[in-house]
Amino acid sequence: MLFRVMSLNENGIRAAARKGFFVWLRSQVADVICIQDTKAHVHQLTYDIFSPEGYHCYYEDAVKKGYSGTAVYTRHKPKKVVRGYGDTEFDTEGRYLEVQLKGINVVSLYLPSGSSSEERQEAKYRCMETFTEHLKKLQRRRSEYVICGDWNIAHKEIDLKNWRANRKNSGFLPEERAWMDQVFGKYRYTDAFRTLPQEPHQYTWWSNRGRAWDNNVGWRIDYQVVTPGLKDRVLRTAIYKDERFSDHAPLIMDYDWVHES
Repeated sequence: MLFRVMSLNENGIRAAARKGFFVWLRSQVADVICIQDTKAHVHQLTYDIFSPEGYHCYYEDAVKKGYSGTAVYTRHKPKKVVRGYGDTEFDTEGRYLEVQLKGINVVSLYLPSGSSSEERQEAKYRCMETFTEHLKKLQRRRSEYVICGDWNIAHKEIDLKNWRANRKNSGFLPEERAWMDQVFGKYRYTDAFRTLPQEPHQYTWWSNRGRAWDNNVGWRIDYQVVTPGLKDRVLRTAIYKDERFSDHAPLIMDYDWVHES
């Protein structure tokens, strides 16, 4: 049996809807769908399209209008839904939404970007620090975890096209990359995408400037990060690029996992 998890930063859920995301979604067979950067409050999403048939749908909004926000759609009714990870500064930005299923929990995560200013980069570092403590807590739980979403960091040189030119830019700073080293080392999480052989130049985000998409000048900043029990259960990975719903692409993974009903 397989358990399919899909993740996408939509850069505005209503914009993604206009670009055909929910029409495409009808043809997909996913157990859990994680969305980041909804840029909407749930009361603005009254059309049926925002509650896809066959899914239990949950939204976690930022307090600020038109900013951040996460969502999870799951075919399996959760035992519990967790909103936020315990840091008020970032929980009020709607950056963390977790559904707890039987034996496996799935998180939609949207870590901050630091590219707009030094202040936002400092906020990003604060988030990384407090989220580290949360990652330690999750490792002590009995359930396995899939932490999906936009981590806003390219881990290694292989994860972005122009790595040399970006060594001093947010998203590829030495401090950020060292933190990812810890996540995948000391804290025993795994970058699920890299557990299987991959073709070169696999990215999930492309700048809207220039012709980044046309020339595949991208970054891989969207991940599915898993706990040790799922490390050897990744069956398939895919980055869907046949259509564009956002400046990010859907990241789809299949796991060898039977969900207990």
